[in-house]
Amino acid sequence: MSPGMSRGIRRQAVIIVATLATAYVASHFFRAANVTIGLDLMRDLGIGPEALGALTGAFFFGFSAMQIPCGFLFDRYGPRRTVTGMLGVAVLGAALFTLAPGWPQLLAGRALMGAGFGVMLIGSMVVISRWFPPDRFATLAGIVLSVGLLGNLLATTPLAWGTEMIGWRGVFGLMVAFTALAALGVWVIVRDAPPGHPFLARTPETAAEMIQGLGEVLKNPQIKFIIALNFCNYACTFTVQGLWGGPFLREVHGLTRVESGNVLLVAVIAYQIGMLTISPLDRVFDTRKRIAITGTLLIAAILATLAFWAKAPLWVAVGAIVGIGFLSASSTMVMTHGRGIFPDRLIGRGIAAMNTSVMLGVACMQTLSGVIVGAFTPLPDGARSEDAYRTLFGFMVVVLLIAVTVYGRSRDIRPSDELRARQAALK
Repeated sequence: MSPGMSRGIRRQAVIIVATLATAYVASHFFRAANVTIGLDLMRDLGIGPEALGALTGAFFFGFSAMQIPCGFLFDRYGPRRTVTGMLGVAVLGAALFTLAPGWPQLLAGRALMGAGFGVMLIGSMVVISRWFPPDRFATLAGIVLSVGLLGNLLATTPLAWGTEMIGWRGVFGLMVAFTALAALGVWVIVRDAPPGHPFLARTPETAAEMIQGLGEVLKNPQIKFIIALNFCNYACTFTVQGLWGGPFLREVHGLTRVESGNVLLVAVIAYQIGMLTISPLDRVFDTRKRIAITGTLLIAAILATLAFWAKAPLWVAVGAIVGIGFLSASSTMVMTHGRGIFPDRLIGRGIAAMNTSVMLGVACMQTLSGVIVGAFTPLPDGARSEDAYRTLFGFMVVVLLIAVTVYGRSRDIRPSDELRARQAALK
């Protein structure tokens, strides 16, 4: 969206992005809900940490499996039709999860939810890239993620309260209805690109051309370095924020479901603040790579504190989880860095490839985390020991340090360079 566009077009762009951000709330709620009800699921279904990790990771395996196909769909059919259709799949999966009588049905529901919601972030980013100039991408993406994180907020204290009042299935039923309404809103309001954009006058690519374009994305010499950090950054932070943070606070530090939900609520608020604070920094410092590296190293330092400080006081654990929440926003800078290496005609497939690495990383880390925690003998009351959690945190420190080392070989994509290239193209 250029400065010369009419006020009406600008207003339409804002409404479109707001609609996508609102729909994104449901994705964040369902992906994060297990951090609050995980122990309840384990008790109700008689499953262990390994099964809980697999159940939680199933969302992200479904999510990552749809990224490349959705990249094709975005580039061929546009975000409006693709997002609406896949949200229908998410509604089906969420309904199955809500009504599931046992673990296999819960697993299938989680996978379907992941597949359906897998289009939301890419769809939002594609729309932003076509309605707004490149130097606004990180800021707008941060706003979308910040609004979407209201779903994480709902998955903390409100879910804990709701579970005690009407059970987790009752709360999930309400969110199924919300998701269906969000899908309808996307169909009615969202448009793929502003008037006059080349996408609207394009000649659709053939299947062979689309596959060739994916090959161009994967052959980009920079992508392997960026994917290394993309795969690990959010995977580690969300394994804490979306799976084991709540059980850690309850089993090691003795908090109740609602008390741990309150801590996670503050952590999500910190994440939202981080999105609004960190996302615009690329324009302030004219760098994305250095911001991503700094954020990741700070996350590793916090995890190292949890790993090496035995019997740390409660305030340390709470401060660590809130701090990780704030710094989780650095993952957006890695994605923004990756978006900058692809031309517009490959933007759907390029962002899809980047997001595949993010969600596949989460799926692998959450599944592996269940194996790590489950390897330790439970305490007499059935709880996991502090050593189990400290080992998990230490493992994630090593993963992040290796990822930063690889990512350090990438070439920075500066906002100032993108802006100059766009201005030159318009002349």
